[in-house]
Amino acid sequence: MNTIERMESEVRSYCRAFPATFTTAEGCYQYDDTGKEYLDFFSGAGTLNYGHNNPQLKAKLVEYIQQDGVVHSLDMTTTAKVRLLERFESVILKPRGLDYKVQFPGPTGTNAVESALKLARKITGREKILSFTNAFHGMTLGSLTVSGNTFKRDGAGIPLTFAVMMPYDGYFGEDVDTIDYIDQLLSDTGSGVDAPAAAIVETVQAEGGINVASFEWLRRLEAMCRKYNMLFIVDDIQVGCGRTGPFFSFEPAGLDPDVVCLSKSLSGYGLPLAFTLIRRELDQWEPGEHNGTFRGHNLAFVTATEALSYWEDDTLRRAVQRKGQKARDCFDGLVEQYPDLFVEARGRGLIQGLECTPAGLADQISVAAFERGLLAETSGPEGHVLKLLPPLTIEDAELAAGLQIIEEAVEEVAKKRGVYSVTASEQHDAHAS
Repeated sequence: MNTIERMESEVRSYCRAFPATFTTAEGCYQYDDTGKEYLDFFSGAGTLNYGHNNPQLKAKLVEYIQQDGVVHSLDMTTTAKVRLLERFESVILKPRGLDYKVQFPGPTGTNAVESALKLARKITGREKILSFTNAFHGMTLGSLTVSGNTFKRDGAGIPLTFAVMMPYDGYFGEDVDTIDYIDQLLSDTGSGVDAPAAAIVETVQAEGGINVASFEWLRRLEAMCRKYNMLFIVDDIQVGCGRTGPFFSFEPAGLDPDVVCLSKSLSGYGLPLAFTLIRRELDQWEPGEHNGTFRGHNLAFVTATEALSYWEDDTLRRAVQRKGQKARDCFDGLVEQYPDLFVEARGRGLIQGLECTPAGLADQISVAAFERGLLAETSGPEGHVLKLLPPLTIEDAELAAGLQIIEEAVEEVAKKRGVYSVTASEQHDAHAS
C-alpha cells in the first residue's frame, strides 16, 4: 500500500482518474516521477488558463517573495491589492463599460457564490434562489443548494432548501422554451413558487456536461430577473477569465449582471483567489458582515495582476476562438465517424465536450488517453461527456498532438466495443462486395 492509499482520505478522486505521481510541470505539460510526459488538457479543472508555471507570472511572483512582500493580510491594504484593483479596473472593467465593486470573499469559487447568495437575500429580503438543472456552483452548503448533481447534494447530509430548481436552456429539448415556463410559474400566484431573491446561472455548465445556453435565452433570463426584481448572478468561475474567448463568458450576449462570481484562473497561476463583483449600488454589506481569514492572499494578487497583461488587447481572445474551433472540428468529426457512440459535440472557445452514448464510454476514452500521455477529464451527472480544457496559451502543434491522442483513444475503445468508424465500415463493406 502506497503513502496516498495509506494516509489520504477515500474522498480523493482526481488521483484515481490519473494514477501518476507528478513532479514538475511547464506550459501544457506535466511530468511524473518516471519521467513520462503528459499533455495537460485538464488545466487544474480550469485554474491554469495560462499554463503551468507561466514564466511571465512566475517572475513577478518570485520577485515579490524575494522582496519580502506581504503574503497574508486579511483585508488590510497592501500595495499588491491596490495594484490588482487598479489594473482590473483599467484593463477589464472600464473597456467593457462595467462598474463593479470588488469583494474578496475568500480564496475559492464556492466562497464567491456563498457571498453572492447572502447579499441577494440581504438586499431583497427574500429567501429562495432560482437555479438550474445540471448546475454546479461549489461544495459548501449554500452552493450545493443551488447545484443540481444528486451525488454531490447527497453529501451534505441535511436537506438543501431555499432554492428553486428550474430547467436550463434545452433541458426539455429544442421545442420547449424554458424561459416561458419559468415566467409562467413566477407570474402565477397559484403556482406555489415564491418570488426568488436572485437567479444564478452559468452561461456554459462546465461540470454539468458542457451545456451551452444560447445568448437569446440568457438575455431573456436577465430580462425576467428585472421584471420580478431579482438579482441576476452569473457564475463565471470556470468559464470566465477567457475560457470561452472573451474575458467574461457573458460578453457576447450583451449581458449586464448584478453580481459576477470569479475564481479558478483569476490568479492565473493556480493560487487560490476569488472575486465577487457587485454592481456599485448593491454593495450594501456592513463592515465585517461577510468575513474570511484568507481573503488577503497577496501572492495570488501579484500573479493575477500580471495575468491581466494578456487582456490589454484582443490577441488571446481571437486565439482561443480559433483554437476552440479546431477542437470542435475534431469532436464533430468523431461524432460523424462514430454515430453509434457519440451524440454531439458542444462547447464554446476552449471548453469543448463530446457527449457519449454508451455508459462508461467517456471514462474509457479518458483512461486510454491517459495511457497515451494526455490528461482529459469527464463531466456531466453520469460522467458521460469527455471534457477538454487545454491552456488558452497552448501552441497549435501541441493542441493538434493532443487531439490526435483523443482520436487514437477513441479508435482503441471503439474497437474493443466492436464498433468501427463509418469510414472503416464503408471500406470493409466495399472489400466484402
